[in-house]
Amino acid sequence: MYDIIIVGGGPAGLTAAIYGRRNLKTVLVIEKSVFGGQIVNSPKVENIPGFESISGDEFGDKLLEQAMGQGAEVAMENVTGVEKTSEGFSVFTEDGNTFEGKTVILATGTTHRTLGLPGEENLIGSSISFCAVCDGEFYRDKTVVMVGGGNSAFVESAMLVGIVSKLIILQDMPIFTADKKLQDQVLPSEKVEAHVSTKVLAYETSEDGTLTGVIYEENGEQKTAKCDGVFLAVGLIPDNSAFAGYADLDSRGYFVPENIVNTKTPGLFVAGDCCSKTLRQVTTACSDGAYAAIRACDYINELN
Repeated sequence: MYDIIIVGGGPAGLTAAIYGRRNLKTVLVIEKSVFGGQIVNSPKVENIPGFESISGDEFGDKLLEQAMGQGAEVAMENVTGVEKTSEGFSVFTEDGNTFEGKTVILATGTTHRTLGLPGEENLIGSSISFCAVCDGEFYRDKTVVMVGGGNSAFVESAMLVGIVSKLIILQDMPIFTADKKLQDQVLPSEKVEAHVSTKVLAYETSEDGTLTGVIYEENGEQKTAKCDGVFLAVGLIPDNSAFAGYADLDSRGYFVPENIVNTKTPGLFVAGDCCSKTLRQVTTACSDGAYAAIRACDYINELN
C-alpha cells in the first residue's frame, strides 16, 4: 500500500513525486511511455527558470533522477483505470497488475493530435512523425512537410532546417501563431517554403504505399507538396476517459479540477497538462504537481 500513486511521469508527475517524498510519503510513479513527458521531444528549451537553455530530454532525465534520488519508486506500465476502495484506491494496468494506494494523482498529460485523414494511421511511424529529435535524421537532405504554425511546429522546424534540404510549412490559420523569436529562427532560411490559410486534404502515396506528397488547398486551389516525410504539430489531446467516473471532464476531455487539483473523489487529485487550464507550460505543470502532492499529503495526514 503506497501513500501516493502517481499516474504519469512528466514534469507534473515527477514534481509531485519529489514533493511527496520530501513529506516522507511512499510514492510510486507509473509511466506508460517516456519519463519526462512531452518536453523530452524539445531539442532546446529556454523558458524553464534556472536554465538559460536545456534540452527537454536532459531536463526530463534530471527530474527523474531527482525523484528517484528522493526515494520514489517507478514502474513502466500503461494504467487502464482506477477504483475507489475502503482503504484508498486500486490502480489497474494493461499488463494485469494492480497497485494499491491511499491516494492517487493523475498527471496523464496529453498525446499528439492527428489530422484523421485516410491512410494516416498506416503512415505514422514510417513517413509521419511528431518529433524532430527522434526522427529528423531519417530525412537528412530530403524534403519534409511540417503541418502546423504554433510554437511546437516552429521548435521542431528549427531543428529540421539544419537537417533537411527543404522544409514546407503548412498552417491552416491566416497567420503563424508561434512566438516571433521562433519564427525568426526558421522563416528566413532559404530552405523554408511557408504557406498560411491552407487545408491538408490527403496524403499522396505510391502504389506500394510509400508517402510521396501532401495534397492541400490554398486560396481555393488544390496543390501538392512533394515530400519524403511529414511532421505533425497540430495540437495535443488528453487521454482521460478511463477516469471519467471519478473526475469531471470538459467537452474536450480535460479534467476540470476544483481548487486547482481536487476532484469530486476524495483522495484523487489531478495535475498538469491533462487539466483544463489557460496555460500549459513546464512551469505550470510543475506547480500543479507540487500542489497536488501537498494536498495528497494533507489528505493522508487527516486520515491518520
